[in-house]
Amino acid sequence: MTIGEASAPPSDNMPAGPVRVDLVFEPGGKRVRVPQGVTLFDAASWNGIAIDSTCGGHGTCRKCRVRVLDAPGPPSALDARAFTPAELADGWRLACRAQATTDARVDVPPLVTRPKAATVGVGRQVILRPAVQKRYLELAEPTLRDQITDAERVLAALDDLELRIDLDVLRTLGRVLRAADYKVTAVVVDDVLIGVEPGDTSARRYGIAFDLGTTTVVATLLDLATGTPVAVESVLNAQQPFGADVISRISATMLDPAALDRLRALAAETLAGLAAEVCAHGEVEPHEVYEVALAGNATMTHLVLGIDPEPLGMAPFIMATRLFPEVLAADLGIGVHPRARAVVFPAFGAYVGGDITAGLLASGMDRDARIRLFVDIGTNCEIVLGNREWLLATAAPAGPAFEGAAIRCGMRAADGAIEVVTMTPDALELKVIGDTEPAGLCGSGLVDAVTGLVRLGLLDPSGRFVPEPDAVALAPGLAGRLTRLGEERVFVLHWLGPPGDVAQSIYLTQRDVRELQFAKAAIATGWRILLEEAGLAVTDIQQVLLAGSFGSYLSPANAIRLGLVPEIGVLRVVSAGNVAGEGAKMALLSLRERAAGLALLEEVRYVELSDRPDFNDRFVAQLSFPG
Repeated sequence: MTIGEASAPPSDNMPAGPVRVDLVFEPGGKRVRVPQGVTLFDAASWNGIAIDSTCGGHGTCRKCRVRVLDAPGPPSALDARAFTPAELADGWRLACRAQATTDARVDVPPLVTRPKAATVGVGRQVILRPAVQKRYLELAEPTLRDQITDAERVLAALDDLELRIDLDVLRTLGRVLRAADYKVTAVVVDDVLIGVEPGDTSARRYGIAFDLGTTTVVATLLDLATGTPVAVESVLNAQQPFGADVISRISATMLDPAALDRLRALAAETLAGLAAEVCAHGEVEPHEVYEVALAGNATMTHLVLGIDPEPLGMAPFIMATRLFPEVLAADLGIGVHPRARAVVFPAFGAYVGGDITAGLLASGMDRDARIRLFVDIGTNCEIVLGNREWLLATAAPAGPAFEGAAIRCGMRAADGAIEVVTMTPDALELKVIGDTEPAGLCGSGLVDAVTGLVRLGLLDPSGRFVPEPDAVALAPGLAGRLTRLGEERVFVLHWLGPPGDVAQSIYLTQRDVRELQFAKAAIATGWRILLEEAGLAVTDIQQVLLAGSFGSYLSPANAIRLGLVPEIGVLRVVSAGNVAGEGAKMALLSLRERAAGLALLEEVRYVELSDRPDFNDRFVAQLSFPG
């Protein structure tokens, strides 16, 4: 049953115009009116309704599942491959393929906005010297004999500092001084007086460190007086409907001039929401936050600042700038102190951004005599090799497999995701986030599953599933899981639905294995080229740091077994966690560390992989799994 009628065609004496239809998105009952023929994905995206997607609505990820409750219409060919016949009959469709042709109600599954993420990481002790200072002042009241200005009176009490005063401070300075009987607290950030507060508030000064990831954003509220974290929260980046990777989001701005403003607004929405949450949880008033620090890759940084990212997406991959101008937190849409400063980490290149600058700062790569390999595994994998004498950096296009995208039963690391897979020849055990019924497979589970299959011989070194008779001999307890879905060979990780029903179960396909091989080969090619550039061998590496949220949950032993990282002692492969967030914290806590982050720009040499004539051959050579 439809909930209304499509707009009638124009009469002879009425101007022609586009036919529009009414859609009601459930739950919530939000009614929108859109031109007939647009996809449900676009209709939702235009109106701020988030539908899960990792490809940005291009039909490749099959994540944008919705249920059309009224007159769903015939399924597309892609729908037929994404859903069972029973699901299709029940109205399930891919939102990026279903068109709004009549008035309808559409049920949207809840979006996972709290993916499992690393909120802390490897860091260093720092000398506490933040840019934010607060001084309690008891000033003499003016008289006819003492007629110096209000500004001069305050600055004279701060004569050990050379300060500028914001205009907004001057607008209210006289009123604040007189109402507080000239007993006030001056708020200084670097060399700027950004506020004068009544009474003694010197004990309360806070900052927020943001790790602005493509998938997940983490915010940490810091007490700048003590250097201690007060609250930490993470959330899915609200830009997610535009795609899981930076290329998808850059492409969106190239295809639609209005997309940049929307992406900027979504970034601001994400940062503002997290800032409000950490302040509420830490029992801190937003106006007590006087500085924020932001570490993100080059594309995310360009988007949050509203800088056109198009040149990042095509050769020769040029950023607008490596060093970003001074901005206010308000410029980023963050509702803290109105004159709070925002520290934006500089980038090395289009694909080695400020998050890596922050990560190197936190890990102390430039201070250690050991030769270390820093690997931040994600859709774009950033790799740094070196020690305190020299540092080489590069970026490898790993693809979205580690985020659960492009994987048939893949999902983000959220409740229901299989995150650990343990196999023996006779049994298989799963660990699921949230201890619930498995709903899909996240990146760490994918690596575990493929590693187990390789180790047992069910996948040969080329990445192909072995014939069924061989599987019975190699792993008799698992052979029944190696089956077919139509003509495609799959390995079932968890049976769902009726016994033997593969389509409704959680499984690994031959194509999923290939996606992981492509990611592994890109990363391995990257660090091998850096080793050659440095004239070193694998045996010269003394430690590997696995950075980022994915690196935090990846098994070092499995990373070595698949060839993701060099074959060194497993105890020398360290999960470094959210080092980008740690670097952002350090920038808030120490001016010295902030300066060290800037100095890294001159200490790191970037190695471009895309223009190397031997890259493709070397990439192909790394596709096989180690024997």
